[in-house]
Amino acid sequence: MTAYLLRRVLATLPVIFVVALIVFSLLYLSPGDPAMLIAGDQASAEELEHIRVSLGLDEPFLVRFGSWLWQILGGSLGVSIFTNMPVGSLIAARVEPTISIMVLTLLFALAVGVPLGIAAAAKPGGWVDRISMSSAVLGFSVPGFVLGYLLAYVFGLKLGWFPVQGYSPLGDGVVHWLRSLALPALSLSSIYIAVIARTTRAAMLDVLQHGYIRTARAKGAGRASLLYVHALRNAALPVVTVVGIGVALLIGGAVVAESVFAIPGVGRLTVDAILRRDYPVIQGVVLLSSLMYVVVNLLIDLLYVVIDPRVRL
Repeated sequence: MTAYLLRRVLATLPVIFVVALIVFSLLYLSPGDPAMLIAGDQASAEELEHIRVSLGLDEPFLVRFGSWLWQILGGSLGVSIFTNMPVGSLIAARVEPTISIMVLTLLFALAVGVPLGIAAAAKPGGWVDRISMSSAVLGFSVPGFVLGYLLAYVFGLKLGWFPVQGYSPLGDGVVHWLRSLALPALSLSSIYIAVIARTTRAAMLDVLQHGYIRTARAKGAGRASLLYVHALRNAALPVVTVVGIGVALLIGGAVVAESVFAIPGVGRLTVDAILRRDYPVIQGVVLLSSLMYVVVNLLIDLLYVVIDPRVRL
């Protein structure tokens, strides 16, 4: 187990380095001049050059990348061009809403998607199967921001059950926290529920054809025992894989949800930084998001071993 964990951790290091190189390269090649945005349209050429030199924008690519990488190795993500605050502090101040949306979305998607997939696989072709899979197709088809505006209009403006914008920190109480995140999590979870439900159904149908399921049925095992004890654990690997892949959907979807519901999270911070060409903030957010995705996939690999010890071989 220790050797397997060590191999997986070492394998993530080149991935993180490549991600850092790609992120820096894309921003280096992207159009736009932060100095122009800072100085304004009326700035002289001398003022623009002075700002570029002070920000290090006049240095060659390798020098800038090396300096940025050395900062990261030293535990610093740099300083924002516009606010002059450490990027790490800016992200830390915004990370709670984003993580809260992602966790609630994941829990809701699992709580709905897995039972839907199991119910659909229990009687293939039945009415539950047809309704759940049709709902899954609808979940794939409707964009998250459209569903978000619809939920905000119905449950926020018309019924007044939930706030349509803003965020209540967890310190203000669990009820207020949940109410402020209910609509964003619901709008973001539609695609995720569809993916999990379809994956669970396909995996369960495959497992239910195996010989040990027929043996358990012949020994008198009930339907609930067959589905949840014998079949579900063996069908869990594809579902766990989808959960890991879905983290990328959650990271990108959080940006949309925060914009629709005016939540001051990392997504809004990223959008503002892109509009202002605040390169250190953009680089820090993308790098940490990529690192989180790599770590989640590492945890998924370790969960494989727990579910099926044969994986370590």
